[in-house]
Amino acid sequence: MKLSKQQIEHLYQFTRQHFVEYYDLQTELVDHLANAIEAKWNESPNLSFEDALQMEFKKFGVFGFMDVVEKRQKALSKRYNKIVWHHFKTFFSVPKILLTVSLVFGLFFFIKTFNPNEVIIILFGLILIIILLELFQKNKAIKKRKQKTGKVWLFEQIIFGYGSFSGILMLPFHILNSISNSSIQQNDYILFGISLLSISMILTTYIIVKIIPSKAEDYLKETYPEYSLVN
Repeated sequence: MKLSKQQIEHLYQFTRQHFVEYYDLQTELVDHLANAIEAKWNESPNLSFEDALQMEFKKFGVFGFMDVVEKRQKALSKRYNKIVWHHFKTFFSVPKILLTVSLVFGLFFFIKTFNPNEVIIILFGLILIIILLELFQKNKAIKKRKQKTGKVWLFEQIIFGYGSFSGILMLPFHILNSISNSSIQQNDYILFGISLLSISMILTTYIIVKIIPSKAEDYLKETYPEYSLVN
């Protein structure tokens, strides 16, 4: 005995009512619930759809679907971090490694020649402006897509959420604090370390804000084969 289209839609509605907003997780849960209900019907043909659903839902415990959502979020966040690391490593291979090294030494000589505090403030100020512009454009595109399809994908939220990136904005202030001492400003090793850290932050920011979102559709189709059909 198979579930009807109306019953399948009811399962989607059921997952939404229990705080599962992401379409990919809804689909996984609906498949699980549908298979479980059909298995119960094979054992007890007179069992009602609603009773079978409630019996299966109780197996998820007092927190319902929240554990499933949390586990899936961790798994996709881990995948996202691997993607970031993969792109980051490409900057340490020829010829990009030459560009990276040039940027590090260029910034080193720049902050050594001029006031390090002012250089860092200007540099990260410009980066922050660029990031805010990118965020505005990307969020606008996401809202437009959501209005069109009515669906939200967990991995899409992770890619465009910049959650891994938020803490990086505080690092320039720690850098400024570390170079406020005049003796430190004259220490080439510390200034080089600051230059290396700053360029690493800039590259990571560029990957998170520009590169990965530009390839988001490919990653989403790879993760969800049905993504291209729904969108």
